[in-house]
Amino acid sequence: MEKKEIKKVVLAYSGGLDTSIIIPWLKENYDNCEVIAVSADVGQGSELDGLEEKAIKTGASKLYIEDLKQEFVENYIFPTLKAGAVYEGEYLLGTAFARPIIAKRIVEIAKKEGADAICHGCTGKGNDQVRFELTIKAFAPDMKIIAPWRIWDIKSREEEIEYAEKHNVPLKISRETNYSKDKNIWHLSHEGLDLEDPANEPQYNKEGFLEMCVSPEQAPDKPEYITIGFEKGVPVSVNGERLSPVELIEKCNEIGGRNGIGLVDLVENRLVGMKSRGVYETPGGTILYRAHKVLESLCLDRETSHFKEQIAIKYAELVYYGQWFTPLREALAAFVDKTQETVTGEVMLKLYKGNIINAGTTSPYSLYDAEVATFDKDHVYNQKDAEGFINLFGLPITVAARLKEKREGK
Repeated sequence: MEKKEIKKVVLAYSGGLDTSIIIPWLKENYDNCEVIAVSADVGQGSELDGLEEKAIKTGASKLYIEDLKQEFVENYIFPTLKAGAVYEGEYLLGTAFARPIIAKRIVEIAKKEGADAICHGCTGKGNDQVRFELTIKAFAPDMKIIAPWRIWDIKSREEEIEYAEKHNVPLKISRETNYSKDKNIWHLSHEGLDLEDPANEPQYNKEGFLEMCVSPEQAPDKPEYITIGFEKGVPVSVNGERLSPVELIEKCNEIGGRNGIGLVDLVENRLVGMKSRGVYETPGGTILYRAHKVLESLCLDRETSHFKEQIAIKYAELVYYGQWFTPLREALAAFVDKTQETVTGEVMLKLYKGNIINAGTTSPYSLYDAEVATFDKDHVYNQKDAEGFINLFGLPITVAARLKEKREGK
Protein backbone atom coordinates (compact mmCIF):
# COMPACT_ATOMS: atom_id res chain seq x y z
CA MET A 1 0.00 0.00 0.00
CA GLU A 2 1.38 3.35 -1.08
CA LYS A 3 1.64 6.21 1.40
CA LYS A 4 -0.94 8.25 -0.52
CA GLU A 5 -3.44 5.40 -0.18
CA ILE A 6 -3.35 5.59 3.61
CA LYS A 7 -6.14 7.96 4.58
CA LYS A 8 -6.91 6.79 8.12
CA VAL A 9 -4.52 5.41 10.73
CA VAL A 10 -5.32 4.03 14.17
CA LEU A 11 -2.49 4.75 16.59
CA ALA A 12 -1.71 2.90 19.81
CA TYR A 13 -1.47 6.02 21.96
CA SER A 14 -0.06 6.26 25.46
CA GLY A 15 0.56 9.99 25.55
CA GLY A 16 4.22 9.32 26.21
CA LEU A 17 7.11 10.75 24.26
CA ASP A 18 7.06 8.27 21.37
CA THR A 19 3.35 8.30 20.56
CA SER A 20 2.97 12.03 21.21
CA ILE A 21 5.30 12.96 18.37
CA ILE A 22 4.02 10.19 16.11
CA ILE A 23 0.72 12.01 15.53
CA PRO A 24 2.28 15.06 13.82
CA TRP A 25 4.84 12.80 12.13
CA LEU A 26 2.09 10.65 10.58
CA LYS A 27 0.26 13.71 9.29
CA GLU A 28 3.48 15.11 7.81
CA ASN A 29 4.49 11.89 6.12
CA TYR A 30 1.14 10.41 5.04
CA ASP A 31 -0.49 13.34 3.25
CA ASN A 32 -2.27 14.76 6.30
CA CYS A 33 -4.02 11.45 6.98
CA GLU A 34 -6.63 11.14 9.73
CA VAL A 35 -5.13 9.81 12.96
CA ILE A 36 -7.38 8.09 15.48
CA ALA A 37 -5.69 7.56 18.82
CA VAL A 38 -6.50 4.62 21.07
CA SER A 39 -5.44 4.49 24.70
CA ALA A 40 -5.98 1.32 26.68
CA ASP A 41 -6.58 1.66 30.40
CA VAL A 42 -4.75 -1.31 31.87
CA GLY A 43 -4.27 0.36 35.21
CA GLN A 44 -1.73 3.10 34.53
CA GLY A 45 -3.79 5.54 36.57
CA SER A 46 -3.02 9.24 36.30
CA GLU A 47 -1.06 8.73 33.08
CA LEU A 48 -4.42 8.87 31.29
CA ASP A 49 -5.29 12.29 32.71
CA GLY A 50 -5.63 14.95 30.03
CA LEU A 51 -4.89 12.55 27.17
CA GLU A 52 -7.90 13.48 25.05
CA GLU A 53 -7.05 17.17 25.06
CA LYS A 54 -3.41 16.38 24.32
CA ALA A 55 -4.21 13.96 21.48
CA ILE A 56 -6.62 16.36 19.78
CA LYS A 57 -4.26 19.30 20.23
CA THR A 58 -1.45 17.27 18.68
CA GLY A 59 -3.52 16.46 15.61
CA ALA A 60 -5.64 13.36 16.29
CA SER A 61 -9.25 13.46 15.12
CA LYS A 62 -10.47 11.54 18.16
CA LEU A 63 -9.27 9.46 21.11
CA TYR A 64 -10.70 6.19 22.37
CA ILE A 65 -9.94 5.41 26.02
CA GLU A 66 -10.76 1.75 26.56
CA ASP A 67 -11.11 0.41 30.10
CA LEU A 68 -9.53 -3.03 29.83
CA LYS A 69 -8.48 -3.52 33.46
CA GLN A 70 -10.88 -6.32 34.39
CA GLU A 71 -10.33 -8.25 31.18
CA PHE A 72 -6.59 -7.74 31.55
CA VAL A 73 -6.55 -9.21 35.04
CA GLU A 74 -8.96 -12.09 34.42
CA ASN A 75 -7.85 -13.21 30.96
CA TYR A 76 -4.14 -12.37 30.88
CA ILE A 77 -2.67 -11.85 34.35
CA PHE A 78 -4.43 -14.68 36.18
CA PRO A 79 -3.78 -17.34 33.50
CA THR A 80 -0.08 -16.43 33.58
CA LEU A 81 -0.07 -16.49 37.38
CA LYS A 82 -1.73 -19.92 37.42
CA ALA A 83 0.96 -21.16 35.06
CA GLY A 84 3.65 -19.86 37.41
CA ALA A 85 5.27 -18.31 34.34
CA VAL A 86 8.37 -16.24 35.10
CA TYR A 87 10.79 -15.16 32.36
CA GLU A 88 14.43 -15.95 33.13
CA GLY A 89 13.61 -16.67 36.76
CA GLU A 90 12.73 -13.10 37.77
CA TYR A 91 10.57 -11.14 35.33
CA LEU A 92 6.84 -11.38 36.07
CA LEU A 93 5.93 -10.35 32.51
CA GLY A 94 4.18 -7.08 33.35
CA THR A 95 4.76 -5.39 30.00
CA ALA A 96 4.65 -8.61 27.98
CA PHE A 97 1.10 -9.73 28.71
CA ALA A 98 -0.31 -6.20 28.51
CA ARG A 99 0.52 -5.89 24.82
CA PRO A 100 -1.76 -8.60 23.40
CA ILE A 101 -4.92 -7.23 24.99
CA ILE A 102 -4.09 -3.68 23.87
CA ALA A 103 -3.29 -4.71 20.31
CA LYS A 104 -6.40 -6.88 20.07
CA ARG A 105 -8.63 -3.95 21.03
CA ILE A 106 -6.81 -1.66 18.59
CA VAL A 107 -7.53 -4.11 15.77
CA GLU A 108 -11.21 -4.13 16.72
CA ILE A 109 -11.34 -0.32 16.60
CA ALA A 110 -9.37 -0.19 13.35
CA LYS A 111 -11.91 -2.51 11.72
CA LYS A 112 -14.80 -0.51 13.14
CA GLU A 113 -13.30 2.75 11.85
CA GLY A 114 -12.38 1.33 8.46
CA ALA A 115 -8.73 2.24 8.98
CA ASP A 116 -6.09 1.64 6.33
CA ALA A 117 -3.28 1.05 8.83
CA ILE A 118 -2.35 0.57 12.47
CA CYS A 119 0.60 2.44 13.94
CA HIS A 120 2.60 1.81 17.11
CA GLY A 121 5.46 3.60 18.82
CA CYS A 122 7.62 0.59 19.64
CA THR A 123 11.30 0.83 18.86
CA GLY A 124 13.08 -1.45 16.42
CA LYS A 125 15.25 -2.73 19.25
CA GLY A 126 12.52 -3.83 21.64
CA ASN A 127 10.21 -6.74 22.31
CA ASP A 128 6.98 -4.76 22.13
CA GLN A 129 7.06 -4.34 18.36
CA VAL A 130 6.86 -8.12 18.08
CA ARG A 131 4.10 -8.43 20.67
CA PHE A 132 1.95 -5.80 19.00
CA GLU A 133 2.46 -7.03 15.48
CA LEU A 134 1.96 -10.74 16.17
CA THR A 135 -1.38 -9.89 17.75
CA ILE A 136 -2.33 -7.70 14.79
CA LYS A 137 -1.44 -10.56 12.46
CA ALA A 138 -3.60 -12.91 14.51
CA PHE A 139 -6.74 -10.77 14.06
CA ALA A 140 -6.07 -8.69 10.93
CA PRO A 141 -3.43 -10.52 8.88
CA ASP A 142 -3.62 -8.11 5.94
CA MET A 143 -3.60 -4.85 7.93
CA LYS A 144 -0.85 -2.38 7.06
CA ILE A 145 1.42 -1.72 10.04
CA ILE A 146 3.38 1.51 10.43
CA ALA A 147 6.31 1.44 12.85
CA PRO A 148 7.93 4.92 12.74
CA TRP A 149 10.97 3.93 14.80
CA ARG A 150 11.98 1.58 12.00
CA ILE A 151 11.69 4.16 9.22
CA TRP A 152 12.02 7.74 10.48
CA ASP A 153 15.20 9.79 10.80
CA ILE A 154 14.93 10.20 14.59
CA LYS A 155 17.63 8.13 16.25
CA SER A 156 17.42 8.92 19.97
CA ARG A 157 15.10 10.08 22.73
CA GLU A 158 17.03 13.37 22.74
CA GLU A 159 16.03 13.91 19.12
CA GLU A 160 12.46 12.97 20.00
CA ILE A 161 12.36 15.70 22.60
CA GLU A 162 13.71 18.20 20.07
CA TYR A 163 11.03 17.16 17.58
CA ALA A 164 8.33 17.54 20.23
CA GLU A 165 9.53 21.01 21.20
CA LYS A 166 9.66 22.07 17.55
CA HIS A 167 6.08 20.90 16.99
CA ASN A 168 4.73 22.26 20.29
CA VAL A 169 3.92 18.81 21.66
CA PRO A 170 3.46 19.07 25.46
CA LEU A 171 5.66 16.70 27.47
CA LYS A 172 5.64 15.66 31.12
CA ILE A 173 9.30 14.67 31.07
CA SER A 174 12.62 16.49 30.91
CA ARG A 175 16.00 15.57 29.57
CA GLU A 176 17.20 14.91 33.12
CA THR A 177 14.39 12.55 34.17
CA ASN A 178 13.75 10.85 30.87
CA TYR A 179 13.56 7.21 32.01
CA SER A 180 11.63 4.97 29.66
CA LYS A 181 8.75 3.68 31.78
CA ASP A 182 5.82 1.34 31.30
CA LYS A 183 3.09 1.18 33.92
CA ASN A 184 -0.03 -0.88 34.39
CA ILE A 185 -1.97 -2.39 37.27
CA TRP A 186 0.61 -5.19 37.58
CA HIS A 187 3.94 -3.38 37.44
CA LEU A 188 6.12 -0.41 36.57
CA SER A 189 9.31 -0.78 34.54
CA HIS A 190 12.25 1.63 34.35
CA GLU A 191 14.87 1.64 31.59
CA GLY A 192 17.45 4.06 30.22
CA LEU A 193 19.72 6.79 31.61
CA ASP A 194 22.00 5.51 34.38
CA LEU A 195 20.33 2.08 34.26
CA GLU A 196 21.89 1.38 30.87
CA ASP A 197 25.14 0.60 32.68
CA PRO A 198 24.69 -2.57 34.78
CA ALA A 199 27.50 -1.34 37.04
CA ASN A 200 25.25 1.43 38.38
CA GLU A 201 23.11 0.69 41.41
CA PRO A 202 19.47 1.76 40.93
CA GLN A 203 18.63 4.90 42.90
CA TYR A 204 15.77 3.37 44.86
CA ASN A 205 15.90 6.06 47.52
CA LYS A 206 15.97 8.94 45.06
CA GLU A 207 12.77 10.94 45.23
CA GLY A 208 10.45 10.20 42.33
CA PHE A 209 12.21 7.06 41.11
CA LEU A 210 9.95 4.44 42.70
CA GLU A 211 6.22 4.88 42.26
CA MET A 212 4.57 1.64 43.38
CA CYS A 213 7.01 0.64 46.12
CA VAL A 214 9.20 2.12 48.79
CA SER A 215 12.77 0.90 49.07
CA PRO A 216 13.33 -1.86 51.65
CA GLU A 217 15.27 0.64 53.79
CA GLN A 218 12.24 2.91 53.91
CA ALA A 219 9.77 0.13 54.71
CA PRO A 220 8.37 -0.17 58.26
CA ASP A 221 10.50 -1.77 60.96
CA LYS A 222 7.56 -4.00 61.89
CA PRO A 223 6.47 -6.96 59.74
CA GLU A 224 3.00 -7.07 58.21
CA TYR A 225 0.98 -10.24 57.60
CA ILE A 226 -1.19 -10.85 54.56
CA THR A 227 -3.46 -13.80 53.79
CA ILE A 228 -4.39 -14.63 50.19
CA GLY A 229 -7.34 -16.89 49.45
CA PHE A 230 -7.42 -18.92 46.23
CA GLU A 231 -10.09 -20.85 44.36
CA LYS A 232 -8.85 -23.17 41.61
CA GLY A 233 -5.60 -21.25 41.38
CA VAL A 234 -7.25 -17.82 41.14
CA PRO A 235 -6.76 -15.34 44.00
CA VAL A 236 -10.15 -14.24 45.35
CA SER A 237 -9.57 -12.67 48.77
CA VAL A 238 -7.11 -10.66 50.83
CA ASN A 239 -7.12 -10.98 54.62
CA GLY A 240 -10.51 -12.68 54.51
CA GLU A 241 -12.14 -9.99 52.37
CA ARG A 242 -13.45 -11.17 49.02
CA LEU A 243 -12.48 -8.70 46.31
CA SER A 244 -12.96 -8.25 42.57
CA PRO A 245 -9.91 -9.16 40.47
CA VAL A 246 -8.92 -5.53 39.96
CA GLU A 247 -9.52 -4.59 43.60
CA LEU A 248 -7.50 -7.60 44.74
CA ILE A 249 -4.41 -6.62 42.77
CA GLU A 250 -4.73 -3.00 43.87
CA LYS A 251 -4.94 -4.13 47.51
CA CYS A 252 -1.90 -6.38 47.15
CA ASN A 253 -0.01 -3.54 45.46
CA GLU A 254 -0.82 -1.24 48.35
CA ILE A 255 0.27 -3.72 51.02
CA GLY A 256 3.32 -4.97 49.13
CA GLY A 257 4.39 -1.51 48.06
CA ARG A 258 4.58 -0.08 51.54
CA ASN A 259 6.71 -3.05 52.62
CA GLY A 260 9.24 -2.75 49.80
CA ILE A 261 8.12 -5.98 48.11
CA GLY A 262 8.69 -6.73 44.44
CA LEU A 263 11.76 -4.77 43.34
CA VAL A 264 13.77 -6.53 40.64
CA ASP A 265 16.95 -5.33 38.94
CA LEU A 266 17.34 -7.53 35.90
CA VAL A 267 19.55 -7.89 32.83
CA GLU A 268 17.33 -9.86 30.48
CA ASN A 269 17.69 -11.41 27.05
CA ARG A 270 15.38 -9.64 24.63
CA LEU A 271 13.73 -11.56 21.84
CA VAL A 272 15.57 -9.49 19.21
CA GLY A 273 18.90 -10.80 20.48
CA MET A 274 20.38 -8.15 22.76
CA LYS A 275 20.60 -7.89 26.51
CA SER A 276 18.84 -5.04 28.27
CA ARG A 277 18.76 -3.85 31.86
CA GLY A 278 15.56 -2.87 33.60
CA VAL A 279 14.25 -2.21 37.08
CA TYR A 280 10.77 -3.51 37.81
CA GLU A 281 8.29 -2.75 40.57
CA THR A 282 5.76 -5.57 40.99
CA PRO A 283 4.61 -5.47 44.62
CA GLY A 284 1.23 -7.21 44.43
CA GLY A 285 2.29 -9.62 41.73
CA THR A 286 5.29 -10.80 43.71
CA ILE A 287 3.04 -11.56 46.68
CA LEU A 288 0.52 -13.44 44.53
CA TYR A 289 3.17 -15.52 42.76
CA ARG A 290 4.71 -16.53 46.08
CA ALA A 291 1.36 -17.37 47.66
CA HIS A 292 0.27 -19.39 44.64
CA LYS A 293 3.49 -21.37 44.59
CA VAL A 294 3.23 -22.12 48.31
CA LEU A 295 -0.35 -23.34 47.92
CA GLU A 296 0.60 -25.57 45.00
CA SER A 297 3.25 -27.22 47.17
CA LEU A 298 0.38 -28.59 49.26
CA CYS A 299 -2.11 -29.37 46.52
CA LEU A 300 -0.17 -30.79 43.56
CA ASP A 301 1.35 -34.26 43.41
CA ARG A 302 5.05 -34.53 42.71
CA GLU A 303 4.91 -35.53 39.04
CA THR A 304 2.38 -32.83 38.13
CA SER A 305 4.30 -30.23 40.09
CA HIS A 306 7.64 -31.05 38.47
CA PHE A 307 6.21 -31.21 34.95
CA LYS A 308 4.34 -27.95 35.49
CA GLU A 309 7.66 -26.26 36.34
CA GLN A 310 8.89 -27.16 32.86
CA ILE A 311 5.66 -25.90 31.30
CA ALA A 312 6.03 -22.61 33.20
CA ILE A 313 9.34 -21.86 31.49
CA LYS A 314 7.87 -22.39 28.02
CA TYR A 315 4.70 -20.47 28.92
CA ALA A 316 6.81 -17.51 30.05
CA GLU A 317 8.79 -17.56 26.82
CA LEU A 318 5.61 -17.58 24.74
CA VAL A 319 4.24 -14.59 26.65
CA TYR A 320 7.54 -12.72 26.50
CA TYR A 321 7.90 -13.41 22.77
CA GLY A 322 4.42 -12.07 21.98
CA GLN A 323 2.97 -15.48 21.11
CA TRP A 324 -0.13 -15.15 23.28
CA PHE A 325 -2.62 -15.92 20.51
CA THR A 326 -1.06 -19.19 19.43
CA PRO A 327 -2.24 -22.81 19.62
CA LEU A 328 0.62 -23.78 21.91
CA ARG A 329 -0.06 -21.05 24.48
CA GLU A 330 -3.73 -21.96 24.51
CA ALA A 331 -2.94 -25.68 24.85
CA LEU A 332 -0.58 -25.03 27.75
CA ALA A 333 -3.25 -22.88 29.39
CA ALA A 334 -5.68 -25.80 29.16
CA PHE A 335 -3.13 -28.05 30.86
CA VAL A 336 -2.59 -25.44 33.57
CA ASP A 337 -6.33 -25.11 34.19
CA LYS A 338 -6.55 -28.86 34.75
CA THR A 339 -3.77 -28.73 37.33
CA GLN A 340 -5.52 -25.93 39.21
CA GLU A 341 -8.73 -27.82 40.00
CA THR A 342 -7.56 -28.50 43.56
CA VAL A 343 -5.45 -25.38 44.12
CA THR A 344 -7.85 -23.90 46.65
CA GLY A 345 -7.01 -22.61 50.11
CA GLU A 346 -5.38 -19.80 52.04
CA VAL A 347 -1.76 -18.74 52.32
CA MET A 348 -0.43 -16.43 55.02
CA LEU A 349 2.77 -14.51 54.33
CA LYS A 350 4.88 -12.23 56.48
CA LEU A 351 6.22 -9.15 54.71
CA TYR A 352 9.27 -7.40 56.08
CA LYS A 353 11.54 -4.89 54.36
CA GLY A 354 11.39 -6.44 50.90
CA ASN A 355 11.26 -10.03 52.17
CA ILE A 356 8.39 -12.51 51.94
CA ILE A 357 8.35 -15.19 54.63
CA ASN A 358 5.96 -18.15 54.64
CA ALA A 359 3.65 -18.01 57.66
CA GLY A 360 1.15 -20.86 57.20
CA THR A 361 -0.94 -22.58 54.53
CA THR A 362 -4.26 -24.45 54.59
CA SER A 363 -6.25 -26.23 51.90
CA PRO A 364 -9.18 -28.67 51.84
CA TYR A 365 -7.29 -30.45 49.05
CA SER A 366 -3.96 -30.67 50.83
CA LEU A 367 -1.93 -33.79 49.99
CA TYR A 368 0.19 -33.33 53.07
CA ASP A 369 -0.49 -36.19 55.51
CA ALA A 370 1.00 -35.53 58.91
CA GLU A 371 0.65 -39.16 59.94
CA VAL A 372 2.77 -40.28 56.99
CA ALA A 373 5.34 -37.49 57.24
CA THR A 374 5.85 -37.57 61.01
CA PHE A 375 9.16 -38.50 62.64
CA ASP A 376 7.18 -39.94 65.52
CA LYS A 377 5.69 -43.43 65.63
CA ASP A 378 3.04 -44.08 63.01
CA HIS A 379 0.90 -46.98 61.77
CA VAL A 380 0.66 -46.20 58.06
CA TYR A 381 4.26 -46.31 56.83
CA ASN A 382 6.45 -49.41 57.14
CA GLN A 383 10.04 -48.20 57.03
CA LYS A 384 11.23 -51.71 56.12
CA ASP A 385 9.51 -51.25 52.73
CA ALA A 386 12.10 -48.62 51.84
CA GLU A 387 14.80 -51.29 51.45
CA GLY A 388 13.01 -53.04 48.59
CA PHE A 389 12.17 -49.72 46.99
CA ILE A 390 15.79 -48.60 47.07
CA ASN A 391 16.98 -51.93 45.64
CA LEU A 392 14.60 -51.65 42.69
CA PHE A 393 15.10 -47.92 42.19
CA GLY A 394 18.87 -48.42 42.28
CA LEU A 395 18.93 -51.56 40.14
CA PRO A 396 20.28 -49.78 37.00
CA ILE A 397 23.11 -48.31 39.07
CA THR A 398 23.89 -51.69 40.60
CA VAL A 399 23.87 -53.48 37.24
CA ALA A 400 26.10 -50.85 35.63
CA ALA A 401 28.59 -51.03 38.51
CA ARG A 402 28.80 -54.86 38.37
CA LEU A 403 29.33 -54.87 34.61
CA LYS A 404 32.00 -52.18 34.92
CA GLU A 405 33.84 -54.29 37.51
CA LYS A 406 33.56 -57.31 35.24
CA ARG A 407 35.01 -55.44 32.27
CA GLU A 408 37.88 -54.16 34.36
CA GLY A 409 38.61 -57.66 35.64
CA LYS A 410 37.91 -56.99 39.28
